[in-house]
Amino acid sequence: MSAFGSKADMGRTYLRRYVELLFHPVRPQRKGNCMSTNDTYLAVFRGSKTSPKMMAWNSLPETERRAKEREGMAAWKAWVEKHQSVIVAMGGPLGKTKKITQRGIEDISNDMGAFTVVRAESNESAAKLFENHPHFTIFPGEAVEVMPVLPIPGA
Repeated sequence: MSAFGSKADMGRTYLRRYVELLFHPVRPQRKGNCMSTNDTYLAVFRGSKTSPKMMAWNSLPETERRAKEREGMAAWKAWVEKHQSVIVAMGGPLGKTKKITQRGIEDISNDMGAFTVVRAESNESAAKLFENHPHFTIFPGEAVEVMPVLPIPGA
């Protein structure tokens, strides 16, 4: 058993653990509506429970994995400190997913592991914030996807 619980749970819980341990909510640097869409971007941290990176992570000896966790937590904290002025919402790890349709509610699985919200001058600028992020350079995450938050039509 690892620090995260069973190996089957590690894919979702590794982010939860270090985010909970390290980060306090980051307050928006601007007053007013913090979800203004003019320069707001959603970043979604993705990673598959069955990816080769996750399989390699899960197969590490516990002492080695814990050392990598500490290294990753320190790097993630440094990333937050470096980008604190543009982080609108720290976000956090994502839990089990429910899909709601006209047929009802069902449990599903996806590869979304966490999210954060940032401000940037452009989508390209927002994306550059996540280059070499510890999510995929140290931890077994696969990617960070960045997209603009658009205005609600007719609002």
